[in-house]
Parts: sequence; C-alpha cells; structure tokens
Amino acid sequence: MAAFATMAVWFLFFIGLLLAALALLNVFPAPAWLDWRLGVLTGEYGHWLALVPLAFAALAWPLRAHSVAATFGTLITTGLALGLLLRPAIEAALLARTLPGELARAFGRADIRAAPFSFRQLMGRRPPLAPFRTFTFAPGLELDFHAPADGAEKPAPCVIVIHGGGWNGGDRTQVPQLNHWLAQRGFAVAAISYRLAPAFLWPAPRDDTLLAIAFLKAHASEMGIDPERLVLLGRSAGGQIAEAVGYGANDPAIRGVVGLYAPSDLNFGYAHAREDDAIGSPQLMRQFLGGTPATARANYDSASAMEHVNRHSPPTLLLHGQLDPLVWHRHSVRLSAQLAGLGVPCAFVSLPWATHGFEYNLNGPGGQLTTFALEWFLRARLK
Repeated sequence: MAAFATMAVWFLFFIGLLLAALALLNVFPAPAWLDWRLGVLTGEYGHWLALVPLAFAALAWPLRAHSVAATFGTLITTGLALGLLLRPAIEAALLARTLPGELARAFGRADIRAAPFSFRQLMGRRPPLAPFRTFTFAPGLELDFHAPADGAEKPAPCVIVIHGGGWNGGDRTQVPQLNHWLAQRGFAVAAISYRLAPAFLWPAPRDDTLLAIAFLKAHASEMGIDPERLVLLGRSAGGQIAEAVGYGANDPAIRGVVGLYAPSDLNFGYAHAREDDAIGSPQLMRQFLGGTPATARANYDSASAMEHVNRHSPPTLLLHGQLDPLVWHRHSVRLSAQLAGLGVPCAFVSLPWATHGFEYNLNGPGGQLTTFALEWFLRARLK
C-alpha cells in the first residue's frame, strides 16, 4: 500500500509538470512542431483547466508521508500551472480597466451596459444557435444571413463576416456563435463565402466580397438592412480581405473595418516568413498571390491593406494576440501606427497571452474583450 501511495504521488508530480509545461503556451508562442490550437485551450479555457492542478494538490497533500519530495514537487508544479493557467483572466481584467477609455478616445462614446470583462462570465455556457437563411449571391457562392433579434432597429446595420483559413481553406461557418451574438445585439450578419486558392488567385476573394456587398445592397429592403451602414469583419486570411477591400473600395457605405489577427502587409509578411513555420506561410502566399513579391508584385501590393490606407479610410478596430504563431503580431502594430499617423480613428486591442483564434470561446478572456470592443465599435460607428 505504501509503495502504491509513493507511486501515486510521483505520478501526480509528473502530470503536474506536464500541465505546467502546457500552460507555458500562455507565456510563449507555440513552437512550429506543436499544434497552435493548444494555445487556444490554455488561453481561453485555462480557468477551467486550473481546476486540475487544484485537484492534484488536494490529492498529493494527504500522501506527503510517503514521499515528501514528490509531494512538495507536486505542489510547486501545480502551483506554477495554476498561475500560468489563470494568467489570461488576470491580464484580461487588467486590460478591461483601460479598454473603455481607449475605445471612447478612438470612436466616441457608446451605450453599452455590459462590462468589458467578468470573472463570473468565464463559467458561462455557450448560447444556443439561432436559425439563419442562406442566399446565393454569385454563381457557386453563398452567404448565411442572420437577421437581427426581434425589436432591433429597422433597417439594421449589417456586419459582413469573412472567414479565415489561409486563403486555401475554411468556410463561412467558422465561429458561428459570434454571428449569433451580433444578431442578438441588433446587428444583421452576412457570413460570406469566397473562392479559394490555389484554384483561384487574388483578386478573386476581393471581387467576391464586392459581389456580396452589391448583393446585400440590392436586396437590402427585403432583408431589412441599411445598405449605407456596412462593416467588414474578417479573421486571419479573412481579415486581410476585409482590410484590403475596406480601404481599397472607396465605398462610403463601408462604415468600419474589423481585423482579427490579420496580415495587413503581404510584402512584409513574405519577407519575414519561414518555409518551416507552423503553416508554411511562404507557400500559402505564393499559391494565393501567384508567385513571390519579385514575380507577382502587383498582387502583393493589391492584397496589402497598408498599400491602400489613406486619411479617408474607414475607422478600424484591430485585435491581435501577442503570442500568435501564424500571423505576426507586428502586422497589426504597423497598421495601427499607419492609421493613427493619418488621423484615421483606430483602436488596437493587443492581448499579451493570446494566440490565433482567441475569440473562439466568447466567454473566455479573449472572447469577452473581443465582444465588448466589437459592440462598442459598432454602436459608435453605426449610430
């Protein structure tokens, strides 16, 4: 029995050590050999995972007589894991103190009753998804339309959501809970499809997005939306499309652009990418843009949001995790600086613990700050 107890406490020590190592993804970017989505797990669900080291510590303490070294080792490793797993929530609470002021300075006041961050909401359940309608806006291309909740303003402003996926994958069903969350707050949502690489090169996604905008305007009356109050929201590759279209279209109906961890300068991105990174970024860009910057410079320039920014560009909300291993955080740093230099209203929410896809859990630290900043931006820009 004593031998079994000793083995048990050493087992708890090693498992606690592995958990602490995993929790380091809240401090350092995931290496290329590790699935980056584990960073979403530790960052946006870390408050749930924190229950594990607490349980380990409770189990190890009664066994201390059988192995003092293993018991105290377990307490140390589980304590480290606990602190690392709770880091995102603590960082989010600190950011929440200044976020309303930053958003107000950038976009003006907004009537929002919710707090930027709540520890209680971390334990909230994912809300049920509501039905939506699907429309074909161009041959082979569809959009999912989420009507605003009953009692919302009519006609409603519309958020056009452009999915990520490295330009060669993904679809409009990504993160559907955000679309439903927006609809519940009175915004219409159109999650659109676009043609994918390598079968279709840039500017195909830009042209598809413009076709979707034209479709929404032409059918605004029957869909109950305001054709003069549109916002483009894109994540990752979709953020690149949203930014490039939003700044390049010169359409006054586009009242704002939201970029979540988006590559804003493809020339810059190619120059600093590595063939052996987590997603093979150079190859993705070559198959999306038809070559390298040396052989397809026009496409690289056309697809780069920073090449289109001017002082009349739409106000912009940028969100990016500092530990993102797929799209360098510097993209959003550079774009926000360029927008600010030109006097374009812009807020940049930089999340110290976050990786790619941090808004996946709307109740998580990244999800709460994202929804708060997004609602503020939309209410301030779409009055």
